[in-house]
Amino acid sequence: MAFAGRFSLEGRGARPYSNDDIWSQPILPLYLALGAMTVQQTFATLGRATVPLIAAAILADLDLDPALVGVYVAIGAVAGFLTTLGCGPFILRFGAVRLTQIGMTMLAAGLLAGATGWLALFALGAFVGALGQAVSTPASSHLLGRLSPPARAPLMFSIKQTGVPAGLMLAGVAAPALVAAFDWRVALGTVAAASLAVTLALQPLRDRFDTDRNPDQRLSPADMAGTLTSVLRDPQLRRLCIAMFSFVGLQSLFTGFFVLYAVRALGHDLGRAGAIFAIAVAVAVPARIFWGWLASRFIAAAWLLGWLGLGMAGAAATLASIGPDWPTAATTLVAAALSLTGLSWHGVLLAEVARLSRPGRIGATTGAVLAFGDAGALVLPLLFSAALALTERYDIGFGLGGAVALAASSLLLLRARDRRAV
Repeated sequence: MAFAGRFSLEGRGARPYSNDDIWSQPILPLYLALGAMTVQQTFATLGRATVPLIAAAILADLDLDPALVGVYVAIGAVAGFLTTLGCGPFILRFGAVRLTQIGMTMLAAGLLAGATGWLALFALGAFVGALGQAVSTPASSHLLGRLSPPARAPLMFSIKQTGVPAGLMLAGVAAPALVAAFDWRVALGTVAAASLAVTLALQPLRDRFDTDRNPDQRLSPADMAGTLTSVLRDPQLRRLCIAMFSFVGLQSLFTGFFVLYAVRALGHDLGRAGAIFAIAVAVAVPARIFWGWLASRFIAAAWLLGWLGLGMAGAAATLASIGPDWPTAATTLVAAALSLTGLSWHGVLLAEVARLSRPGRIGATTGAVLAFGDAGALVLPLLFSAALALTERYDIGFGLGGAVALAASSLLLLRARDRRAV
């Protein structure tokens, strides 16, 4: 292949591969890493999404206010913000695979804490689980950034990010089914067991892929501020931070509230609502690959992200207008439109972040940009919950998410247009 001999497990600029070793062929480690990181992304997303998707059953059993779903999501966002902003030095010190294993174990612990049914442990579990889950994307970006040829990076990152809709789709089908067959506690315990299984499955890959770890890497809170400052000083990365805040915020509203919205406001039962969600999210799997291929070959990332932002804003506005009298097919179509845009942009944006990162800093830079996504996942669900508590209306929150996405996409398109005009 054209890039053979230029990329190794030691990173760009290291010695060429030797033909004497099967691991010297760049295609094998790249695709093995891609497969492993896609699987861990799938199960990390499954763990993060399970509680919101079966929230209707949990709320009914424990007699809780629906607005608490937003609090749960917000707690996870705070934890995710801390992880993504500060995980860069940990990735360099322990390795991407090892940190992923630690994260999956913490995710399992958080789910098991929630399964007790105690509200305080639910909150603690949300925090601990999100601390672990949030390392999934920076760690996998660090690994794939070392192995992917630049021209193929958007496609590779987009394939890896299909783990997110795959995890959401799996959660939308499996979690309600487990609730129906057993109860919500069994559902949380089963997903926790799956997270631990992924931790064990990654162990044989650790020595192969964590070759760049540096045991002497300093771990200091000051590194978080330094990474954040360096990202915000770069105008291109700064615009990506704004897009990350807005797009992840809207995505959090969809993944955190759609099933509850379909059950409480639209009159669907939990099984049907979960099925609609799963069908809609399935669209994001091929969409992510298609957008990544498009950005790799034909369209600049800023343009594509801007147009996707406009699409998700329109889909969110339509979602806000759905009523109980809408046919199930129409509701599914609107949800799928939001999935096509609002759940499908990640690989393009993350590949662009990797492209703009300094050598050896992909994980840290990705984490800093992702921290703005966690900030969006904190702010917008809290605003959604506040509107829901005050008005008992879901449309206000979805409309707000669409407006924020519209503002971010307009900024991306304006800047992209100005660069073309120069």
